[in-house]
Amino acid sequence: MERYANHSGKSGVAGFEITADSITVVFRDGSRYLYTVASAGRSNISTMHMLAQAGSGLNSFINKYVKTLYVK
Repeated sequence: MERYANHSGKSGVAGFEITADSITVVFRDGSRYLYTVASAGRSNISTMHMLAQAGSGLNSFINKYVKTLYVK
């Protein structure tokens, strides 16, 4: 698990784990959500990978575009 940089200081995201076809997002409250290419689409997963690695915008993107598209 990689720690999320949270450059804004306001994100609910604490960490993430990336694979070729998925991203697991861990929130500050301890909840974990797995988003996959099959559940959220390749374009969304690619964007989430980029935002997670940049440490900025991931929480906003999730809330706006993929909030309920998680596998578990």
